[in-house]
Parts: sequence; structure tokens; C-alpha cells
Amino acid sequence: MNHMLKKPTFYSVIIGTELLNGRREDAHFTFLSRTLNRRGWEYKANFLIKDDEKLLEDIYKLIQNDPSSVMFSFGGIGSTPDDFTRDVAAKAFTRKELVRHKEAEEIILQKLKDRAYPHPIKMADLPVNAALIDNPVNKMPGFQLENRFFFLPGFPQMAHPMIENILDKFYPKSIKKYSCNFVVDSSEAALIDVMQKLPKDLELSCLPGFDAEKKWAEIFLAHSDETKLRKWCNFFKEELHKIHINFKEI
Repeated sequence: MNHMLKKPTFYSVIIGTELLNGRREDAHFTFLSRTLNRRGWEYKANFLIKDDEKLLEDIYKLIQNDPSSVMFSFGGIGSTPDDFTRDVAAKAFTRKELVRHKEAEEIILQKLKDRAYPHPIKMADLPVNAALIDNPVNKMPGFQLENRFFFLPGFPQMAHPMIENILDKFYPKSIKKYSCNFVVDSSEAALIDVMQKLPKDLELSCLPGFDAEKKWAEIFLAHSDETKLRKWCNFFKEELHKIHINFKEI
């Protein structure tokens, strides 16, 4: 599959034991969440994992099993012993050994000259059919497979502009979605019967809240068909009137 997906769902994999043990703080999730939301895309899952080859391979395979998945993987594409992302990506996505990518080799040699040997040159060993992702900061490229699976450096100052460029090229903007949002003076439990009557393709979110005096629920409905969205928003509100529950648009 070498074409862009029409309705992608986005995943991220953030590799770093140092994030889990508190030696560093993650900056990728917040950036990616805001960036995807701004473009109207669905962020389906984020995995923050330790440096573990088997765990990483299992997660890659899980993501690959989703036919609409687009993935950003952060970290592990360097040349130190704990940088095994390239090897695991080859196992999970191509079932073949790494091969020397000539263009990546040229970039590394041009950048590092004699310092490319013996270890940094190994960053040019990539999965079969990998394409390079330009790194605007230090020119050490990331790589991608099938225009869907993108492997980036762990450094935010490098990875984040690379993500913007990737999205501009492959997934610039989602189909516009229409939405309605209102707060209901009720617990979410009292709304279940109404919610069960909504069509499955309507995006639904119910966020409960409470304080010492009362409970409430924030309802969010969305769909790409404005007429359908309005129909079911009105339906929800009419059902609330029937059971004498107040609500407020937000």
C-alpha cells in the first residue's frame, strides 16, 4: 500500500525508559495531540514504552493490524547499542533484513566525513523500501514506510518540524466535521438510554462532572454530514425535554 489513506487514524509510539523513570519529561504527546486536532484528525492511541525490543515489535504489529493506521514513532534510530528501532521496524513491517540505503549513506558521509565510521554509518541501514524524511535541524534523516509509518528522532526540536512537514505532504487536513456541545444537568447514567439510540457513525463523547451539590455531563456530538449532525443533536435535546432534564449549549 503506497497511497495516502482517506480516513486515517493516528498512533504514536514514544520510546524512552528515561521518560518512564522520570529522568526526562515527554514533549511529543502534547505537541502531536494539538497538531492533529488542529488539522481535524483522530488521534487514536499513544504508547509510551521502555527500551524493550519485543515490546516495541508487538506494538508495531498491533498498529499495523489497523488498516487505517498512521504512526509516528519517536526515538531509537541512532547508532548506539540501545537504538534498535530500525531493526524492529524491519522485522515488524517488512519481515526482511535491513539494507544499506544509498541516499542516507551519502547524507551521513557528507555530514560526518571520517567520523561516520565505524558506528554512525549504521544509521543508513534501513528497512527495505524505506523512504527518507528530511531532518531540517542536523540533516540526519528519519525514514518512513508506505506513507503511513514514520520513524523520527527522539529529540523534539528535530521531530516536531519533521511532523509538520509530513502532515503538510501526506495528510494536510481532514474532512470538516460539524459538532454540537452542551452540558446536561444530570448524571451520565440517566442519559444512557438516549445515547444508545444514536447511530454508530456519530461521534459521541460524554464527560461526567460533579461537585458537592450536583452532578452533570458534557455531551459532544460530531459528524461530517451537517444535516445528520443537526438531526441527532435535536433528537438528543428533544429526548431531554421529554424526561425533564435541563441542558445548556456551550
